[in-house]
Formats: sequence, structure tokens, C-alpha cells
Amino acid sequence: MLDREGYRPNVGIILLNPRNQVFWGKRISGHSWQFPQGGIHAGENPEQAMYRELFEEVGLRPCHVHVLGRTRNWLRYEVPQQYLRRDHRGVYKGQKQIWFLLRLTGRDSDVCLRATDHPEFDAWRWNDYWVALDSVIEFKRDVYQQALSELSHLLPRTEPRTRYLRAHVRHQRHQAEPSAVPAEASGE
Repeated sequence: MLDREGYRPNVGIILLNPRNQVFWGKRISGHSWQFPQGGIHAGENPEQAMYRELFEEVGLRPCHVHVLGRTRNWLRYEVPQQYLRRDHRGVYKGQKQIWFLLRLTGRDSDVCLRATDHPEFDAWRWNDYWVALDSVIEFKRDVYQQALSELSHLLPRTEPRTRYLRAHVRHQRHQAEPSAVPAEASGE
């Protein structure tokens, strides 16, 4: 299903763990890493497509995630001619995507790259939110940057436990240096 301009409607998924790291999947038989993404089927809205793709590519169900937000408008990228099948040349331009930001509420062990008979990834990892996009295929990088930038204001604060650990380390350091003033006390 293509729009009048030759773009296929699609969804992209930025999945966060509790440390605000993002899920990256490595394409089967390839060297590039990417976010989960996929086409919107006839009769689906973007959210329905997102949940279907999340299960097909990552094995996660709605109970494993919390939706934090989505991009306001479609983000587009064009696919270079060398990546197109012959039957698509001249008709298909690329993808137009709605991007979703999700928080993983389940565990890492809930991720299953073999949830369906047609897996798309053969490995996965967590990366920092603002990781360099060098491992993403070049023609998708601008859209990834746009999606990450637009959704970044929705990033949750890290869990209190993480803040406690940082405060505990700072407290230990200040005990060793009695003249240091904690940032909280100095108003910083």
C-alpha cells in the first residue's frame, strides 16, 4: 500500500529500558543495526501496527511496554535505487513513518527474536539514547535523528535507585574530601 507520492506507511519503535537506553536489533544476514519498524497493513492504525511489529520483531506484547508518546507527523526517507526490487523502481520512493517511544516494563528475558517464523533480527543490544548512528544504514540516519530528537522531551528520569546509587557514590567521595560541598547544598 503506497500513498500518492510513492511512500509506504510504516511505524518505527524506539524501545527504552529503565536506564533510558534504546533497543537495537541487527538485521539477519547483515551488518546494520536498526530500531524495530514495519509496514502498516490495510485496516490498521499506526498504534495497532506498532504492537504487531513489536511482537513480530522483538516478541514483546502490550503488557511488556508502556507507550510514552509518538511523533506528531510522518517522517520520511527515500530508499536508494540500488536497494529497490526491480518491480518497485519508478513507483516506490521509500517509507513514511510514525515513530513511537516505548518504555520496557517487562524484563530483558521477555525479548524473543524468534517469536514468529520470519525473524528479522539475529542479535540485539541496548545502546545509549544518543549513540552515534554509524551502524544504521545511511539512508535511514536522518529519520532516526529526527525521531530521537522529537521524542527526547518524553524521556523519563532514571529510576530512583539509579539516582540513589549516584548520590551514594557522591556521598562517599565527599566523605573523603570534607571541604567539598554537595551540589544540592550549593544550589547548583
